[in-house]
Order: sequence, then structure tokens, then C-alpha cells
Amino acid sequence: MAIFSQEEAQALMKKALSFSKADECEINFNGSVGGNIRYARNSVSTSGSVSQTSMVISSAFGKKLGVVTLNEYDDKSIESAVRRSEELAQLAPENPEYMPMLGPQNFAAPSPRLYDQKTGDMTPKQRTDMVAQSLQVAKDGKLTAAGFLQNQGAFSAMMNSKGLFAYNKSSDINFSITMRTTDGAGSGYASRDFEDFNDMDTLKLSQIAGKKASGSAGAKALEPGKYTVILEPAAGVVLLENLYGGLDARSADEGRSFLSKKGGGTKLGEKLLDERVNIYSDPQDPRMPTSTWSGEGLPQEKISWIEKGVIKNLFYSRYWAQKKGVKPVPGPSGVIMEGGDASLEDLIKSTEKGILVTRLWYIRPVDPQTLLYTGLTRDGTFYIENGQIKFPVKNFRFNESPVIMLNNLEALGKPERTVSGESFQSALIPPMKIRDFTFSSLSDAV
Repeated sequence: MAIFSQEEAQALMKKALSFSKADECEINFNGSVGGNIRYARNSVSTSGSVSQTSMVISSAFGKKLGVVTLNEYDDKSIESAVRRSEELAQLAPENPEYMPMLGPQNFAAPSPRLYDQKTGDMTPKQRTDMVAQSLQVAKDGKLTAAGFLQNQGAFSAMMNSKGLFAYNKSSDINFSITMRTTDGAGSGYASRDFEDFNDMDTLKLSQIAGKKASGSAGAKALEPGKYTVILEPAAGVVLLENLYGGLDARSADEGRSFLSKKGGGTKLGEKLLDERVNIYSDPQDPRMPTSTWSGEGLPQEKISWIEKGVIKNLFYSRYWAQKKGVKPVPGPSGVIMEGGDASLEDLIKSTEKGILVTRLWYIRPVDPQTLLYTGLTRDGTFYIENGQIKFPVKNFRFNESPVIMLNNLEALGKPERTVSGESFQSALIPPMKIRDFTFSSLSDAV
């Protein structure tokens, strides 16, 4: 049994705490159950199911901490793990940034959309039927498919000796598909993740990837330079996540961030981006539901990170918040960027000359203080002229900062769920039309 109910998890964690002799003790208890199918060269290579749990026991004496993980929950095993964590704590050096454990917190009930039992309980046949649709698209289009489909139901719980208790269940289904022409000259990609497997359309996603693969064969070389680009969500997210993931107060205060000012201070409250840029997180949003508590045991609430281009909030760890005398703020989870009503097709039709980018990958930092990154396009890059896709183009290496990019914003489309190919985190973001996007060289990769 991998999904423990709130009552079952609470009883087991109370038992673990009853064995504690430490100054403070914290229990983190997690589990999941689900299955997956992986396929390549139009054939399934692996298929299986996974059911797992783990309990992490953290014991503290003063600022000395010891941690032990176990997956056997009889009284003897739990007590032994507690004793071992206490032994390790006594041997550990003091952590000058250790924070005392929190007392009881008020956590909002999670969105009803966060957990769908049917998703965690998917059968092998259901997964097989979804993958069969994808493979049929490859067969019909004389393409080669490689993909991965995974579903799971999960629970997460936290309890400590100060009286804090948190619990939630979640579900997830994610799918990614790459289609290639048989000669390897054309490639297409699509991916999505949802809480409810009924939202997942593997047929539609495979058709999108197949169309891009067939259409990207015979790519022409264009000169590197600055171009108007349309970044599909799967492309834009890998740059955006480095923007909203960099809203850390400590790195800004210590001069290590694009939000640091020369001579000290931060750019909190300053307008750094186009006024159409609004980014927030909201655990209750049914389009992007997340846990209502963070790993530090703090409540997750709706928070605006960037509003009309202005940096509105930074996230603070409990240690850094105490040092600065402010309220701790957990980092963004389930990020949402507002957009417009235009479809991707509408953005293409509005473009006189430009390049459509399906995906960016192999993202690497160049300059953290300007948030400059480099990487490559892949899986379908196309030249647009007079509102129509004219022909595929060879892939580029780019050098771009999301700060500069979001100051060169021309239009935003309708937001949609996407998954980052770099961090595997999901977000709700729009396709973006950007002017003067910098392509520095060509790439022979497809």
C-alpha cells in the first residue's frame, strides 16, 4: 500500500515521534503508486508499475542535525531509525543556519483538482491504449517514434515535535513524444502533464509531433542574427523558469543575482520587464493546482511575483527572512504567466517575417548577473513570411536573457500547460512573439 490516508500517515508519524529523545524531531513521509511505458523505434522497450514509500526522520540537538531514511514501518524499525538519527546528530557539527522547527500552521485545503484517484489507478491496458494511438500516428506517417508515458498517485506528509502537521494527495500523468523521419532529417516534439488522465490526449500530441517531423525535413540554412521569433510554450518555459526561479532574496542581497544593484540593494519594486508581463503562483488555481504547504512547512498562498513588469515579491527561506527581519516566503510553485486570447496560429498570421521555435534545449548560463543563457533550438524550427510557415530552417544556437526577451515582447498568446525539458517542472505559460531574439550560430542537430 503506497497511498496512506491522512489518518494512517498521522498515526504512523505520531508513533515515530513517540520514540524521540531529541530536542526536536521532524518526520517527512511520502509515497506513490503508478506505472509507465517507454518506447523507441516504434516499439515498447520498458513497461512497469512502481509502488514506493519512504520516511525521513530528522533529529536535532541544538543546531546539530541527523537524518535517517527508512521504508519499513514496524515499531522496531522505526525506533531503530530514530535512535540512529539521534546518534548522527550528536556526531554532526553545528549548522549556523539551522532554524528551530515550526509550530502548528494554518494550511488551506488543497484544490479538488490536485488529486484524481483514477489517474493513480490507471491500468496497464489504459496506458497501452494511449501509447498505441501514438505508435499508429508514427506508422501512418512513416515516422519513427520515441516516447514516455507515466502516471502516478502520491501522498506527502510532514509532522514535527512542535505540533506541525501537513498532508496532501496529488496525481499526475505526463507524456512526451519525439517523432523523426526515417532518414533522421526531420524531428518533432510535444509534451504535456495533467492531474487527470482524461485531460491527456496522446493522439493529438503525437499528431502535432508527427506534423512537425514531416514538415522539418529538408531544412534550409539562414544566417545567424537577430530575428522576430515565436516561442511555443515548450520553448519559452526553459528561459522563463530561470527568471522566476531566480527571484531569490538571498542571492539578490548578496550581489549574486540579476536583481542585485551595484553597490548594494536589490531591484525589488522596480519595473524590469514589459508591462504585459504578469507572473504569479496560486496553489488553488484549478489549471495548475499544487500543494498548499512548502518543504519548510510554510503555507503556500497565491502570490504575485511580477506585476505589469514590476518585481513585486522575492522568496525568502526561513533563515534569510529571520536575518533580514521579514516574513519568510516560499518559492514559486505551479507558476502561471498571464497571456492573451490569440492562438499560436494567430501569432503566426500576424508575423511578416520571423522564426517559429518548437523547443529550446541544452540551456546553460553565460552571465548570472544579466541572466544571459545559451542553448539550441530543436525538433522543428520554421521560417515565417507574410503570416505563413514557408519552410523549415536549420537549428540555431542562441544567446539570450529572459529579461531582455521580455522587454522585446510583441504579443502573447493563450496560456497552456507545458513541461520543461530541462527541469521537468510544469507551468502555465503563453506562446510569445519576441523581436530581436539573438541567434549566434547554426547547428547541425535536428
